[in-house]
Amino acid sequence: MNARYRKTTARLIAAARAVGRPLAYWTLSGIIAAHVATGRLITTGTFLDRIGGEDLPDGKRSWFGRHAKTAHIAATGTEPLKVWTQHRTTGKWIHVHVYGPIDEALYAGLRSYKGTRHLLASSYQEAA
Repeated sequence: MNARYRKTTARLIAAARAVGRPLAYWTLSGIIAAHVATGRLITTGTFLDRIGGEDLPDGKRSWFGRHAKTAHIAATGTEPLKVWTQHRTTGKWIHVHVYGPIDEALYAGLRSYKGTRHLLASSYQEAA
């Protein structure tokens, strides 16, 4: 290894160590994080907030996400995309699935999980 290569590598490693955690996680998420920031993709938590489920406890939100993931896999045969984001209450960085804003898996998750069925029923009643 030549000296120039070692010096460049050392600088890159030092720069990587100096990067803050938010930037590091956004970099790991890449274009998916950009789509989440612009609203092209949403998390299940964002979806629940939009339809009136902002008061649901974290446990129910988590189970709803599992049901939405199962519905997505059943419909497409693949797992949904993942993105790093900060937890809404603890602030820890977590890996969550993201979906299109009108993805059918989100509504299938509402129907299949008994803890969120009331949100689906109220949406239909308001539309009628």
